[in-house]
Amino acid sequence: MRRTRLIQSVVLHLVMTLLALAFLLPIFWMVLSATKANNAILAVPPTFAFGDALAANWADLTKDLPFLRIVANSVGIAVTYTIVATLVCAMGGYALAKFRFRGQAAIFGVVLVALTIPFEVRIIPQYILIARDLGLSNTWWAVILPGLANALGIFFMRQNMLSVPSELLEAARIDGATEWRIFQSVVLPIMQPALAAVGIVLFLFQWNDFLWPLLVLTSRDAYTIPVGLGTLVGLTRVSWGGIMVGTAIATVPFLVMFLFLQRYFVAGITAGAVKD
Repeated sequence: MRRTRLIQSVVLHLVMTLLALAFLLPIFWMVLSATKANNAILAVPPTFAFGDALAANWADLTKDLPFLRIVANSVGIAVTYTIVATLVCAMGGYALAKFRFRGQAAIFGVVLVALTIPFEVRIIPQYILIARDLGLSNTWWAVILPGLANALGIFFMRQNMLSVPSELLEAARIDGATEWRIFQSVVLPIMQPALAAVGIVLFLFQWNDFLWPLLVLTSRDAYTIPVGLGTLVGLTRVSWGGIMVGTAIATVPFLVMFLFLQRYFVAGITAGAVKD
């Protein structure tokens, strides 16, 4: 029996190691390509050695784009969106899980229906509202506002909020705490793993979003990283080295953040498996 378990453990670790290497290989190739000239990146067969063109690729990138400004835009938009949207999702999930009011089932039904509606279906009316009616083109709010009440985030937080003991909330009310005080001092600390999980998902969604920022951000100084890098693919000239440098800068920080928060992410995903 022990030998069988040992063999299963070795096989499992071997398979997981191979899968991890397969996942990391494109990232390694991206970082490697960021140091090479265009002809070396496209060489056949490929070489797995670092090049000496990193400075030249960075120069190409910053010559074609105000890249530092674009990075600042992406960081500002993603961080602002993540903080505000996570708070909105937490409040929505808390209300749907712990309050009883007229129309509650209908509102929760709307959240579930919203999960099934593709973004492409609402992109035109959303663009008309944001760009024409509100005049928010080329601003951070044009990117941030449409996704604040994220249906997936609200649903996930609602499922997690069901695990908060109602007796604990009643005890806080008896002690004279306001609803906001209860939410801030009792509910949010308990929900830290779930908040981290939702925050990571929302940050990733906003950081990698391309289509919507492409529509509402038409000024080069307002671009986010995906939109800015997309403009480097021209009809006659493509700076693959510059694109790889920009992509590495956009990818590596998120991977580092995920490594630090992965235990909260796993705990939050696990805690979300609560039955109503």
